[in-house]
Amino acid sequence: MSFSAQNTNTTRRCFMMQAVTVAGAALVVTEASAQAMVDEKDPQAAGLNYKADATKVDKAKAPKYAAGQNCGNCALYQGGSAAAGGCPLFAGKQVSAKGWCTAYAKKA
Repeated sequence: MSFSAQNTNTTRRCFMMQAVTVAGAALVVTEASAQAMVDEKDPQAAGLNYKADATKVDKAKAPKYAAGQNCGNCALYQGGSAAAGGCPLFAGKQVSAKGWCTAYAKKA
């Protein structure tokens, strides 16, 4: 009898450890998706002339800008096909896929 009781305790222990692991992973995913968006007035964003909407880029201030360029088709964009995603230039924050900055580099 002690074998089956020990087996049950092991199974419960494994279940609890798995439940905690799954809950922790879900929290990390939720936290990552809830990252703040980059503010255009943020000093880093202003220095790179970041605009959340590329169609509003002042071409006089950003002569490198060309129609069709946006964060969604930039090599630095980490959001895949999402409306917003990470960018290594703005650690811990997300940029709009429709945005643009002077560090734009066309995806290969």
